[in-house]
Formats: sequence, C-alpha cells, structure tokens
Amino acid sequence: MSKRILVVEDDVAIANLIKMTLATNHYEFDIARDGNSALQKALTIKPDVFILDLGLPDIDGVELITKIRSWNQTPIIVVSARGEEHDKINALDAGADDYVTKPFSVEELLARIRVALRRMAYEQPLEKENPIFTNGYLQINYVDHTVFVNGKEIHVTPIEYKLLIVLSKNVGKVLTHNYILKEIWQNALQSDVPSLRVFMATLRKKIEVNPAQPKLIQTHVRVGYRMLRYHEEDE
Repeated sequence: MSKRILVVEDDVAIANLIKMTLATNHYEFDIARDGNSALQKALTIKPDVFILDLGLPDIDGVELITKIRSWNQTPIIVVSARGEEHDKINALDAGADDYVTKPFSVEELLARIRVALRRMAYEQPLEKENPIFTNGYLQINYVDHTVFVNGKEIHVTPIEYKLLIVLSKNVGKVLTHNYILKEIWQNALQSDVPSLRVFMATLRKKIEVNPAQPKLIQTHVRVGYRMLRYHEEDE
C-alpha cells in the first residue's frame, strides 16, 4: 500500500518541488500551508510521515512538533531554511526525527523518508515481549543485559550499555546530545558533551567492525547521534 505523507510548507515553490518528488516516487501526499491546517489534516488522513517547515505563518514549527508529539508518534522530518545548530537541536528535542536544511537534495529527502518508514516498520507494538534486539551483526539481550557482535559476547561498561539501550530504542532517529545526556545521567549539563563523545568513541571501538567507518552509529556533528539499521549505512 502506498505511503501517505503530509507536507507542511507555506512556500509554494518548495511545496511544489516536494509534491513533484513524492508523486514521481509513487507516494501519496497532502499539503498544509499552515500549522492549524496541518493539525486538522493529521487527525483526518493519519499520515505515515510528516515533512514540516519551521517557518509557518501561524504557529512556530517547534511548537507544532510539540503539539503533534502530544498524541502522535508518526515520524517528523523537518525541512527548513533555519540551519543554525540551536534550531536543529530545538526541533529534535521537541520530537522531530530528522532535519534537512534548505536548499536540499531531493535524493537526500527521499533517503530520509525511507529511513523514517523503515523505522516505523521495525517498531513492534509487542516490543516488551521481544527481549532480543538485533541490528545486523549487533545483538542486545535486554533481559540478560548482554551484548553480542557477530555472535560473540563482548564486555561493555554500564554507561556504554545504557547508551546502546537509548540508541537501540530509537533506531533511525537523530538523538541530540542533550537528550542522550538526560537519559543517561539525568542531571547532566551541556558541558558534559565531551565526556559523551569519549564514551561513544569507546563504544564504537567495541561494536563497529571498522570504527573509522561506522555502520551502526552515525554522528551528526555538533547535534548528536543516530543508530542506523544495518542496511541503512548508505543513507
């Protein structure tokens, strides 16, 4: 069945470009020109993915993300001219799954859509009944707190294990430094980001076949990290 995408964009030229891209690639789509229309359409058409601009005429995009996230977990891909780090971080912390800066490549946007759809396909309602997480050559047993790479158990520290849990529970989603720090240390500060980078580097050495060319944990410079599905390494 064709996937339906709700495009929230008030710039007619950009909206038309996205419409043409989606139609060419056999996606169904709807267009909302402002935040209130987007909320109404979201309730009626129940899209599989949101593509959302931040600079809307009636509601700031970050506020709209927060409103959507209050009742809906559908993937949200931000496509915005706001390219500053704090704009990306604010949108991701509000609940966006991904962020593409204008001007953008249509191929990149399509790749981000595919990642979002795959993430939703892998998420299982009965997650609690499946204690084994498998991602390519990585396997995590949530019950036994054990980690395997290529079938061999490896030793990870308690913090490295917590990092793996946070990343594996959000496969395909960009997680900001701030989000990860709060999940791991609760009262962490922005100044703790260098420590997070050190822990992530040691974790990569343990789970990546080639840490210099990571296939599982992707860095988003000055923003955060994302665990990829193993076959997503080229996205």
